[in-house]
Amino acid sequence: MEEMNLHHIFSLILVLVMLAAGITAIAKKFKQPYPIALVIIGAVIGLSNIPFLEPLKTFITEGEVFNFAVLTLFLPALLGEAALKLPFSQLFDNKKPILLLAFGGTFLSFIVIGFSSLWLLQLSVPAAFVFASVMSATDPVSVLSIFKNLGVNKRLSTMIEGESLFNDGLAVVLFNISAFSLLTYMDLGIEGAGLGLWEFVKVVALGLIIGGAGGYVASKLTKYFDDYPLEIIFSIILFYGAYLLAENVGASGVIAVVVAALTLGNYGANIGMSPTTKLNISNFWDVVTLLINSLVFLMVGLEITRIDVADRWGLIFIAILIALIARSIAVYTSTLFTENIPFTWKHILNWGGLKGSLSIALVLSLPRDFDGREDILIFTFSMVLFSLVCQGLTIKPVLDWLGVNKQEKGYEDYEVLLAHAYRYEKALDEIGRVKNNLRVTDAVTHEMVDEYQQSLEKIQNDITDLFEKQPKLKKKQQNILERHSLYAQHEAVERLVREDIISSEAADKITEQIMDHLAELESDH
Repeated sequence: MEEMNLHHIFSLILVLVMLAAGITAIAKKFKQPYPIALVIIGAVIGLSNIPFLEPLKTFITEGEVFNFAVLTLFLPALLGEAALKLPFSQLFDNKKPILLLAFGGTFLSFIVIGFSSLWLLQLSVPAAFVFASVMSATDPVSVLSIFKNLGVNKRLSTMIEGESLFNDGLAVVLFNISAFSLLTYMDLGIEGAGLGLWEFVKVVALGLIIGGAGGYVASKLTKYFDDYPLEIIFSIILFYGAYLLAENVGASGVIAVVVAALTLGNYGANIGMSPTTKLNISNFWDVVTLLINSLVFLMVGLEITRIDVADRWGLIFIAILIALIARSIAVYTSTLFTENIPFTWKHILNWGGLKGSLSIALVLSLPRDFDGREDILIFTFSMVLFSLVCQGLTIKPVLDWLGVNKQEKGYEDYEVLLAHAYRYEKALDEIGRVKNNLRVTDAVTHEMVDEYQQSLEKIQNDITDLFEKQPKLKKKQQNILERHSLYAQHEAVERLVREDIISSEAADKITEQIMDHLAELESDH
């Protein structure tokens, strides 16, 4: 019977993966943000009565399943992948705004939402501050997946990533204190405030120590093994090991895994990873996080349909308004103390503070007898839906409107010239095809052919002039060309092995050189 249950669960998970992969593929094909598409389709499936999918909906929308999947299975991998690829130098250069946003901004948001919820939503003290804690978290799953491909300025992107990675640690600590210890600390007065502060410092400090120690040990291990499959396994053990160890000893698992991954991705990469290893670890985690992101957003869409808003539309509107106003206060206040942040960037930091699966998972982890649990669930689910759909869909237009994600200078001119060149080349191909099929003579075609060829020559000259004015643009195109060349070389070597023309040993040596060159190109890019 147990085997049958496990078999059934695996079948449901496979259906979920197939659904998530299919929706993601279609969204990517039409160049739409796949997280938003997954949430919307998930909500539609959740609201529809599709007999084939009913067992899947029942399985996924169990609070314990969603909570375990997001907090234990998915979060360590997503945090680890993002931190692994974040250069410490960029993080250090932007440490002031990141720390102010992740700690000062999050705490300020927590205070504003907590007291506003007490007054306007009529929640109990613990419930008000639990809601405040989950609304103060800018979910890294949502933020990173949506911002990753928008092409925003590198410094702004680093701030967004840095805040989303670190503010979760604070939000989870505030959630645990609010849900399980707040009333006790309040009863103790000043002594309770001191105990609460000590608890916070202890949880954060232990997370830093566990993550730093784990990252250091894993980095040293990579020095003794030049074997990328094994080093990928080390990274998996590190991310999940740091997270689970920290959670088991009462520390912040979020902070532990972020610090561990940052250490491995910077210190470990410098002392023990070959370019081939760096590229393969990066590719591995790209695949994992794409799959996990797809699953998470589909699950969020399914989970959101469980809420029963009934006659609470007014309170829901107020809850969303409170969260948005608190985010604005947090961002604009905390960035007052930083310099060289354009005001347009502050608007993006504000509107890009998305809520997502982490907020839902935290609320679902509350005990069922927690006072105000249903109210918090409704308000949280509603804010997450608003955040992902309304804010998520409008973030790119907002970026365009503010001029934040402008392409490299000259790139649009290059695209226009490229399109014209492609157009004329296809025209010449078609003329040649028609000429051969219909036996048309040169006397008929030569004038048109000459005209198109002259246009092509002019375009080539224009592109050459553009590259002279914009050398970065030329370098970028050379980089793309070289990458494609290296892919073709790799395929050629594999073909020689398959045809038994060269040995696997010789192929491995050449392939390693190709992969090293590819890794250098990726790092330059």
